[in-house]
Amino acid sequence: MADNHLSTAEMQALDAAHHLHPFTDSAALNKKGARIITRAEGVYLTDSEGQTLLDGMSGLWCVNIGYGRAELAEAAKRQMLQLPYYNTFFQTSHPPVLELAARIAELTPGDLDHVFFAGSGSEANDTNLRMVRHYWASMGKPEKTYVIARKNAYHGSTMGGGSLGGMAGIHAQGGLPIPGIVHINQPHWYAEVDDLTPEEFGLQRARELEAEIDRLGEHRVAAFIAEPIQGAGGVIIPPTTYWPEIQRICDEREILLIVDEVITGFGRTGKWFGSEYYGLRPDILTIAKGLSSGYLPIGGSVVNNKVAEGLAAGGEFAHGYTFSGHPVAAAVALENLRILDEEGIVPKVEAETAPYLAKRWAELGDHPLVGEARSLGMLGALELSPDKANRFKFAADEGTVGYLGRENAFANGLVMRHVGDKMIIAPPLVITPSEIDELVEKAALVLDLTLAQAKDQGLMVAA
Repeated sequence: MADNHLSTAEMQALDAAHHLHPFTDSAALNKKGARIITRAEGVYLTDSEGQTLLDGMSGLWCVNIGYGRAELAEAAKRQMLQLPYYNTFFQTSHPPVLELAARIAELTPGDLDHVFFAGSGSEANDTNLRMVRHYWASMGKPEKTYVIARKNAYHGSTMGGGSLGGMAGIHAQGGLPIPGIVHINQPHWYAEVDDLTPEEFGLQRARELEAEIDRLGEHRVAAFIAEPIQGAGGVIIPPTTYWPEIQRICDEREILLIVDEVITGFGRTGKWFGSEYYGLRPDILTIAKGLSSGYLPIGGSVVNNKVAEGLAAGGEFAHGYTFSGHPVAAAVALENLRILDEEGIVPKVEAETAPYLAKRWAELGDHPLVGEARSLGMLGALELSPDKANRFKFAADEGTVGYLGRENAFANGLVMRHVGDKMIIAPPLVITPSEIDELVEKAALVLDLTLAQAKDQGLMVAA
């Protein structure tokens, strides 16, 4: 494609006239004007004004191998010339999808050996909702329909995915959640408890699952779904006691465990999957994002032998998507997985760059605006507070100070997202130690600027 010769203002006008953005106040954005990203290479973006930004969010948690990998473009070209599209309905298959399914089965832990493909994580979680209900009906237990999820979780924004997620802002629009989905509390020790150790708190929150199963009746509960680390909820890393207790409950109860690895999959924790990091044995594992490093849309539900056999016993599963296992997306995902594997990117994250990021990121915890600096793998968060010693929230509307931080980050060459009054990062897995230094130095500047603005605007007041 030739370079775009439109000015930034002209592109912003086109955007405002015709493009509706996800999770956006359209009126406010159109008044401000969208930032137009035109190029990317490695861990850096370039906008239409020529500003370079270090992408501390891997696009949207997904560009694991970084931008500009020609190998993925070549894989897409080869597949487009050979077989640009065919569906996997009509009892047909094609080489890229069957090869990708086999490769995923090799990489995923345990006996997660079967893949139902989708176009995104949202679609895959919609699939999971229908799949677990069909599974139990096939096993002669059609009353097992309830799915238990967590408050402040994110599992997509479709009717099913948005319902499984526990975000109040999503549930406030469009009649969500749909029936048959209930939510228990999240394991966010920093924000939600004062009188328990993290280990005690982790057990308490995990046991809410057991209590909810008892309340609903085990005979009515189909599954529990959760992210190993809550991503969009604010990079919430559970206490060490949480996941072992969840696994114990799922082992003892007749419910399926769905682990949503859309963010944590394909190396983000320093293991291929967050389930490996926490020693989990999912019945279903949700994948997307890092599967193709975001180069093309693809997602899926990886199911174990028990679920696959149960689904087979039920005859036709009346579900699927036009683009399930799209051959070009599958070919690109295969090439992405080859690069992750052959270049040793995942073990390098575990042994080298994640420990270095953890060390440098923790230094930001000394800043007067930061109540906690936490990280795991290539994920990090800063809890902003007007009184760090007491972990108090701001009196101002949640997100007021966080948004100042977000704007300061973009203005100073760093993509850092805010979730309420948390600043979060998830850089590409290929980020180098020197680029981590740059990220942390820019984040420190952002904190300085944000603190000064918060003081000037009278926002350093505790709730």
